[in-house]
Amino acid sequence: MKVSEILQVKGNILYTVTPDQPLVEAVTTMSENDIGSLVVMEYGDLVGMLTFREVLKTLHANGGAVGAGTVRRHMDDSPITVTPETEVNEVRRIMLEKHARYLPVMDARTLLGVISFYDVARAVLEAQSFENRMLKAYIRDWPAEQNAPD
Repeated sequence: MKVSEILQVKGNILYTVTPDQPLVEAVTTMSENDIGSLVVMEYGDLVGMLTFREVLKTLHANGGAVGAGTVRRHMDDSPITVTPETEVNEVRRIMLEKHARYLPVMDARTLLGVISFYDVARAVLEAQSFENRMLKAYIRDWPAEQNAPD
């Protein structure tokens, strides 16, 4: 299974912010849409990611307040990306090794979407469930042994 298949199932809703937006606006967008990440775009290019991890670090550093800073000050400015052709097992490895919960999907310089740890886990579970059903059907429909003539 490839990343492109996960994106097809997931749909194409994508939330973005600019690096110069106030962090408080980005947090509001994340909260109102129940999402854990925002892609940071500037002049049509991916320049960073803002996830709940960066927001929590900011809250901790500011004694529980978001503060008046911009997204640029708090975003991850070098997010790990994958392509539509990346295999899901490679995505799982990257996410586990790099502790990345969200990965932008890029085709050259074009942003196609973002996949989350949840999206990957769901896709793997569905693929395993399908395979399990096929194996059970195969076993259930196994031809009965014929008695060989003596």
